[in-house]
Amino acid sequence: MIAVLDPVQVAARPEPNPTEELQKTVSASRLNCWLQCRLKFFFRYVLQLPRPPSAAMFVGSIAHQVLQQWNHGRWRKEPFQTEKFKAWFDSQWTEEQKTSKIKWDDDQADERASAWKTLEHYFLETPIKADERPEAVEVPVEADLSHHGLPRLIGILDLVRAGGTIVDFKVTGKTPDPEQAIHQHEIQLSCYGVLYRDATSRKEAGLELHHLVRTKTPKLIVTRIGPITQQQETRLFKVMESYVDGVGRQDFVPSPSFGCAGCEYFTECRRWS
Repeated sequence: MIAVLDPVQVAARPEPNPTEELQKTVSASRLNCWLQCRLKFFFRYVLQLPRPPSAAMFVGSIAHQVLQQWNHGRWRKEPFQTEKFKAWFDSQWTEEQKTSKIKWDDDQADERASAWKTLEHYFLETPIKADERPEAVEVPVEADLSHHGLPRLIGILDLVRAGGTIVDFKVTGKTPDPEQAIHQHEIQLSCYGVLYRDATSRKEAGLELHHLVRTKTPKLIVTRIGPITQQQETRLFKVMESYVDGVGRQDFVPSPSFGCAGCEYFTECRRWS
């Protein structure tokens, strides 16, 4: 027999508390948003205010989708075909704008040409050989860190190269300084190391940041990093402790900075008190 709930019972069912849910699981994206600005975190993850992606985020998303197709193709041992990736790029560029209205800072046609030119340059200069089969592509992973008194860590590994090197792709308009890039992405890279070790019971061989630089003449900057250290793991865990404590106290205050100019919640932030 199927039990039928009284409408009053259904209506009385409590809604999930966003802050409680956010304390149970954490990802690199949430941690980075939290560190960037706690009020932005509140608008994005607690209130879940929808916002279209910025022009830079849109271009980065399309480039990542093309790279994902390239990685899956090597996994399936398919021949490399520039035309296939160009067709995918053109298709997604059009399709995704049917549901997201992008505010272009520059001419869209120029942005589109620049994005594809950067991808073409990457395919020519990448250190990953065409016949190198990945260890993993776009794998959702999670790590139970309750024995450290921490929430579950979740994430997606974009690419693990043969031999266990984790790769993360970045699309940027400025040439990165390697030391600064390692510092800026430390939390994300440390999350990947912890997730990989928990999933495989092995230490990663290393990590690589592949920066696709959208300058007039495209560049590829590859920054190689060793396996995450005990110090980096400790720093990550302390950041997670601070995150859980802050979310629990609903410590959602703004962090005014140069980065506010491009924040999608700038208007809401100015109204906050």
